[in-house]
Amino acid sequence: MKTVAVLSLLASLASAASLTLVTENFGPNPRNNPFYIYVPDVLPPNPAILVNPHWCHGTAPAAFSGSQYATLASQHGFIVIYPQSSPAQANSDKCWDVSSKETLTHNGGGDSLGVVSMVKWTINKYNADPKRVFVTGVSSGGMMTQVLLGSYPDVFAAGAAFAGVPFGCFAPAGNNTGAFGYWSDDCAKGRVTKTPAQWADLVKSAYPGYDGWRPKLQLFHGTNDEILDYVNHQEGIKQWAEVLGVGITPVSVTPNTPISGWTKSVYGAEGWLEGYSAAGVPHDIRVQKATVMAFFELACKGEDCFRWGDGEWCDAEPSATTSSVVVSTTGAPVTTTSTSSTSVRVTTPSATSTSSRVTTTFVTSTSTAAPVVGQPLWAQCGGMGFNGPTACAVGTCTVYNPYYAQCVPRTGVPIW
Repeated sequence: MKTVAVLSLLASLASAASLTLVTENFGPNPRNNPFYIYVPDVLPPNPAILVNPHWCHGTAPAAFSGSQYATLASQHGFIVIYPQSSPAQANSDKCWDVSSKETLTHNGGGDSLGVVSMVKWTINKYNADPKRVFVTGVSSGGMMTQVLLGSYPDVFAAGAAFAGVPFGCFAPAGNNTGAFGYWSDDCAKGRVTKTPAQWADLVKSAYPGYDGWRPKLQLFHGTNDEILDYVNHQEGIKQWAEVLGVGITPVSVTPNTPISGWTKSVYGAEGWLEGYSAAGVPHDIRVQKATVMAFFELACKGEDCFRWGDGEWCDAEPSATTSSVVVSTTGAPVTTTSTSSTSVRVTTPSATSTSSRVTTTFVTSTSTAAPVVGQPLWAQCGGMGFNGPTACAVGTCTVYNPYYAQCVPRTGVPIW
């Protein structure tokens, strides 16, 4: 009996799922990116796929061991792809290619094409659901998340980027062909700011002529990020809100979500874009796996799970007359100027209970103050810890949240 039990245990261990390096040809891979995969022992029919690109100086095995996604995959029955940056970066920073024309273009090459080939191979090999492919990463992996959503909106259903930068922010000025390992100090330090339309044009130019469904997105960023400035969070909100057509004024704001000190902002009636500001958090941000899992619906099985093509991703065009509401550090709503009236739902803690109440605030203003000497359009003009000029030479200093304010056009789209 003991012998049978030992043999049974050995057989069980031999069949246990583990991280595996795929060595066969899996399709176009111009940068020779290594492909690691975790496939649970038990899979439901047509399982979902999660892509988890690593951070700078990281590896696929480090991403595998440094998170719980493989454990969650075994619990809920989805596959995890752990791609690795090109061997060309092995002796430097091991960052992802987020700057070249190739990676920022649909089927153009670069690291992004290699990752998409991994996805397509996995779909064919394991009969995975092509409409339930998701991507999440932190730092360079967060940058790559946004690159994949921008260059391949026809492949990914949703993404969650932690401490990243907007699509195309790291691309050098001029010809960026072959700029695979380029580091943009200007972007990293928050010196690259654009209008929402300019940011959106970068995404749209990645796949010329594409007018189809767009994936939904979560953006997470620490307000004290010392590597990739928090400015990049607000620039990313501008970019993806414009791409998705949901407007850059949030429809709801919830303090202390998903944890104390973090603020959740939702954009668009369908909730297609979520932004999370983590107060006082540096670049080493804590990944909120439960929040990501819920957004992707990765615990779901069957036909009713969220998938590519679901919902109405473009529920409204950005309005030039939308007003804004600012949430203070205590969660109380405060008004800013605007050119007309609208409503924004702000969720704040109730003073009499542990539950939440919803406050709808209507803001009306027609003020048109004259320009003054100060910051240029789209530059930062305020926020906790900001020591620069707080006046705008052009536009109005509009507060996004307690940690960031920016000079925006008086007659354009006011920005949260």
